[in-house]
Amino acid sequence: MKTLVLGSTSPFRKSILEKLNLTFECAKPNIDETALADETPQALVERLAVEKAKAVADEFPNALIIGSDQVAVCEGEILGKPHNFENGVIQLTKFSNKAITFYTGLCVLDSANNTVKSLVEPFTVHFNELSQTEIKNYLHAEQPYNCAGSFKSEGLGICLFKKLEGDDPNTLIGLPLIKLVALLKQHELDVLAQQS
Repeated sequence: MKTLVLGSTSPFRKSILEKLNLTFECAKPNIDETALADETPQALVERLAVEKAKAVADEFPNALIIGSDQVAVCEGEILGKPHNFENGVIQLTKFSNKAITFYTGLCVLDSANNTVKSLVEPFTVHFNELSQTEIKNYLHAEQPYNCAGSFKSEGLGICLFKKLEGDDPNTLIGLPLIKLVALLKQHELDVLAQQS
């Protein structure tokens, strides 16, 4: 049985992966996350997901390593984490009454034979018209400064939305579980068979 490794120290991804009821380890990938010249958001997140998995492969020579990366895109612009209140206000003001697409790159690497399966999963968030008061109240309450797009959909951020559009709500939090289960199966790890 191969070790299962999450190539991430994100508490959000860790808690999503725990839903599968599998034993896994976490490892911190140290990579440069800078976009390449003319790289599309989809190409960026897929490349970074693969690089994150490969970055920890030396530590785990016989493992299935999960890498994931996410960006938010508004009107063609890639948006990262706000890191502070002021940037959060700027992001959410820009999102008011618009649809934002999140692209999540997902990769499962078999470190024993260097086989990579990867994909990009989109998820679209339709925002309400947001007043400055609503934006500031939200940011002060939840302080989502470490989240791409300045909100936590699994918390109070739900108040900002008109509707969510996508195959798997876990995608928005950073780990598309439906697609992950399928990628693990391609690597001959059947999640439900592991429950017996």
